[in-house]
Amino acid sequence: MAQITEDPYEVLGVHREATHIEIKAAYRKAARDSHPDANPDDPGAEARFKSVAVAYEILSDGQKRENYDRFGSVDGSAGMGDGVGGLGDLFDAFFGGGGGGFGAGFGGGAARGRTGPQRGPDLETTLRLDFEKAVFGGAQDVTVRTAVACGTCEATGAAPGTSPKTCETCGGQGQVQSVRRSILGQMVTASACPTCQGTGELIPSPCSRCDGDGRVVEDATLTVDVPAGVDDGSTLRLTGRGAVGGRGGPAGDLYVHLNVANHAGLVRDGTTLHLEVPVSVAQATLGTQVQIDTLDGPEELIVPAGTQSGWDHRFRGLGVPRLDGRGRDRGRGELVAHVVVETPNDLTDEQEGLLRQFAELRGEAVTPPKTGLGKKLRSAFK
Repeated sequence: MAQITEDPYEVLGVHREATHIEIKAAYRKAARDSHPDANPDDPGAEARFKSVAVAYEILSDGQKRENYDRFGSVDGSAGMGDGVGGLGDLFDAFFGGGGGGFGAGFGGGAARGRTGPQRGPDLETTLRLDFEKAVFGGAQDVTVRTAVACGTCEATGAAPGTSPKTCETCGGQGQVQSVRRSILGQMVTASACPTCQGTGELIPSPCSRCDGDGRVVEDATLTVDVPAGVDDGSTLRLTGRGAVGGRGGPAGDLYVHLNVANHAGLVRDGTTLHLEVPVSVAQATLGTQVQIDTLDGPEELIVPAGTQSGWDHRFRGLGVPRLDGRGRDRGRGELVAHVVVETPNDLTDEQEGLLRQFAELRGEAVTPPKTGLGKKLRSAFK
């Protein structure tokens, strides 16, 4: 594990619960602000620029981010020791490949050439889930508008029977280099080849269906494996399920934002489910047994005699599964049944009389019964 000398969250200016989208946006801004070409009179710009790249490489990788959060270090094999491994890949993914000097080498070093098709963009979509599906998980289909490989040319971009040819301007590297002097010494920068637009290839006879891009846009239905216990507002990352890159490039990721529907009777609070159970005054006073509906089927709730409104009973293991990717207990939370004592407001004359006798026996003062016009009006509204 290589030790990290700077907190990547502080370098990018994001909080520790930041989403991938927030981290990506912060990285792009920080990279532009700290790039040496944008700060020719600042000798510390190059170091800050490298720190920004290192921070993003950690936080954009789920495993590295988890290792840093837990241990303060990442896997040294990922090239984090010097902080510059993979810079070209980062710039290619988020700046379209070398434009404006991004992805160039530093201090006179040679720029790293672009080889092979480029990765496709990430996509976002929203998936609406039933309450039960969010609790128990399961497969759910979602339809997204995305780029898929062109079947006519098999993603090559060339018309059937033809093939791409290597760009002579850049020799297939996809980049052209320029050298200039600065206060840091000789600077070698690289930009996308103007002839092939950074692909390293030319298409003499483009495919008529995709116009030489190697991909077409269409609706695609994907199956999402929803983990048990997800909550409203959660985001799932589906690696390699985003739009494909041009001319056979790998696909980006798909970020699925979850919108969970409310339940008719249950209210969720983390892994705990809450349910209101109405009972009458007589049932609360004398005790009763009522059947309640849970996500696992009916359950019997015993209401003891003398129960007050607000009394609750906890059913362990009938709540929401604990969603934790770090191996902690994935048991289920509780279902809490809250008893609500309902006061009747539609008593018959006989029922009211009996209740007044009960109050008299207990020595409780109550409002006198209505007579005359007031009683007739009350009866009419009933």
